Amino acid sequence: MPSNDARRFYPIAALLIGASLWGVIWYPMRLLEGGGLGGVWLTLTLYGAALVASLPRTAKAIPEFTRQPLLLTLLMIAAGWTNIAFVEAVLEGNILRVLLLFYLSPLWATLMGWALLREHITRTGFASLIIAMSGALLMLWNPILGWPWPQGKADWMALTSGFAFALSNVVVRKLQDISIAAKSLSVWAGVVLVGLVMIAGFSLPMPYPGGNIFAGAIVLGVLGIMVMTLLVQYGVTHMPVHRSAVIALIELVAGAVSQQLLTNEIVTMREWVGGVLIVVGAYLAARVSSPKDY
Repeated sequence: MPSNDARRFYPIAALLIGASLWGVIWYPMRLLEGGGLGGVWLTLTLYGAALVASLPRTAKAIPEFTRQPLLLTLLMIAAGWTNIAFVEAVLEGNILRVLLLFYLSPLWATLMGWALLREHITRTGFASLIIAMSGALLMLWNPILGWPWPQGKADWMALTSGFAFALSNVVVRKLQDISIAAKSLSVWAGVVLVGLVMIAGFSLPMPYPGGNIFAGAIVLGVLGIMVMTLLVQYGVTHMPVHRSAVIALIELVAGAVSQQLLTNEIVTMREWVGGVLIVVGAYLAARVSSPKDY
């Protein structure tokens, strides 16, 4: 049997690996988009592949949906928008800027916990909100446009993706009696359903990429999306959320390094400073959360 130290190490390692992969998956996504499979159709293919591949293990969890139908449906919707908006943002926006705006999610979660779960916000928690929001305003400030406001579709997608991610985390906190298999199935099925609704609602034309591009998306969905989701779910489930939220910030490091190595995108000094404030705020928000709250 593994030792206690090993049991504590496995969740940390799983979350480190999963978060790091989330920080670099934008690159193969952009390659697939360049091959003719992009946007909502790319997201649908990735998560559809993960959903189908997972069914031999997750189908047994379907009866759990009768125990918490409303909350699991809300989780599906929130997770669906989180991932579709995230993919759209990383395909169109500056990678580090997208990741930093997405990582306002711990602050949204703090506010939702106060409003929906009646959790108390400490002085440090309130300070973390001020610090992170200051960073967001600094990043979004454009002297030409005036008021600090998202400057385009990628900014909006990153912000709303982080907000939906925070909502999904709040829902997960209320689903203590639901298995990881059921939660993962909700995430993948939610992305597929929201994607299909968007395709039908906006009459998005079907792309016709080459067979190798479509096959690549399926492989990325199974070996990338499915594996990363399971790693993160395992890590978050087996450690206090206040600790996992801090460890997950490794995604920012992976995103920054991969952006510098793989693109010629520029991050201005103002955006770097704003990003540092967001990270500090997210770190404080995670650290002040007590394990008993989760």
